[in-house]
Amino acid sequence: MSILSGDPVFPTPRAESMPVGSVSDVAHLINTRSKKNTYARMIVFLALGGVFLDAYDLTTLSYGIDDVVREFNLTPTITGLVTSSIMLGTILGNLIGGWLTDKYGRYSVFMADMLFFVVSAIVAGLAPNVWVLIGARFLMGIGVGIDLPVAMSYLAEFSKFTGKGNKAARLAAWCPMWYAASSVCFLIVFGLYFLLPQQHLAWLWRASLLFGAVPALLIIVVRSKFMNESPLWAANQGDLAGAVRILRDSYGINAHEAPAEGNPPPGKAPKVSFRILFQKPYRERTLVAGVMNLCISFEYTAIAFFLPSILAQFLGAGVFETISASLGLNALFAFTGGLLGMRLAWKYPSRHVAIAGFALQFIALISLALIGHPQALTGVVIAILMLGLWLFAEGFGPGAQLMIYPALSYPTSIRATGVGFSRSLSGIGSALALFILPILQAAWGTDMFWIVSISAIIPILFLLAVRYEPTHQDIDDLNDSRSTL
Repeated sequence: MSILSGDPVFPTPRAESMPVGSVSDVAHLINTRSKKNTYARMIVFLALGGVFLDAYDLTTLSYGIDDVVREFNLTPTITGLVTSSIMLGTILGNLIGGWLTDKYGRYSVFMADMLFFVVSAIVAGLAPNVWVLIGARFLMGIGVGIDLPVAMSYLAEFSKFTGKGNKAARLAAWCPMWYAASSVCFLIVFGLYFLLPQQHLAWLWRASLLFGAVPALLIIVVRSKFMNESPLWAANQGDLAGAVRILRDSYGINAHEAPAEGNPPPGKAPKVSFRILFQKPYRERTLVAGVMNLCISFEYTAIAFFLPSILAQFLGAGVFETISASLGLNALFAFTGGLLGMRLAWKYPSRHVAIAGFALQFIALISLALIGHPQALTGVVIAILMLGLWLFAEGFGPGAQLMIYPALSYPTSIRATGVGFSRSLSGIGSALALFILPILQAAWGTDMFWIVSISAIIPILFLLAVRYEPTHQDIDDLNDSRSTL
């Protein structure tokens, strides 16, 4: 029985029918498809919509945590639980989400995880006490964690491997989308600030959380109309008939089922296991992807989380001016860097772009450590430019490659599992930074950048040692004659 149900959205063109007997055949048909396809691009857009929602939910409460503390009269320990609960949920969601996506399919998990966003946003916004808020934010984190592996799988499996708008470029698009969502989050909070009556401004954090249910409901409606299962995943499950149908509906490719010898029989799926990630030939790739995620999240948290306080020290400005400056730096440097990363991703090897980005970040962090607390205007300007350089390098380099490397290093059968495992390490890196960096900042001030700079050097060493290049050959397309590095 076919995995996919539903009627075709677009008519099937009359063309010579292509045989499909394996995952490789499906990948080859997608990679050699010359015509642009609106339906496949819509699926990519919806996958990025999930990334947008992930960033919104992770960012929202950062602007209202002071009101939460006042309303519930929280101690520092309970406040820490409120802020970290979503991160803990994300770590768990990454692990189970990746496994579920490879086990039960991209479509089922993609539709189900939106319910986490709707329910958790409503419960969190109406939370009668802090414990309900903590539970709702933890549930929201699970939704965010589940969404990223499945979204990256869709981006990788509904794109061609080469050319403009290829797999790497679309995977890199998650980075500017994330920065855009963070900025939109602030604008929404800003708009709600003016919409709420003056006497109810303390409800701003509730309104912001409740608003998160709106885009989630819209995405559910649109996804149910346009989303398809991944043809690569269907073929990997042995459902060649389903893969053929998806190719016809999503790409207009006229194909027919032609079982190849040695493929899993229909209904029998390959085993999904974390253990495979640590077996050859994937062990080294898992190590590099894990180190990248761990180090990138650690140094990103150091800059992103402490950016307002760093700017306040440099500029001596108030809260509004500091937040405005933070958003300005993100829009001017991080977002533009992310856009550049999309262009670089389809032109240059992943390893080279990542190494270049890490190197620039190392220079920026060392410069910030040397500058310390600048007093003269020149020193302040240089320090701010170094923050901008770090954000720009993050956008085009490590930030973009954070998803490209793991998503293209594993075949369809374990792609989401690999992405989910890497992302769980990213959550651990962020949690570690939130715990360690306040202590370092209190003891050393800006000298903490010496420690943070180590996080930019370690990934370079691993990328130089493990020379696997995920953008050199489509791991699913065995018909591609190019050799791997």
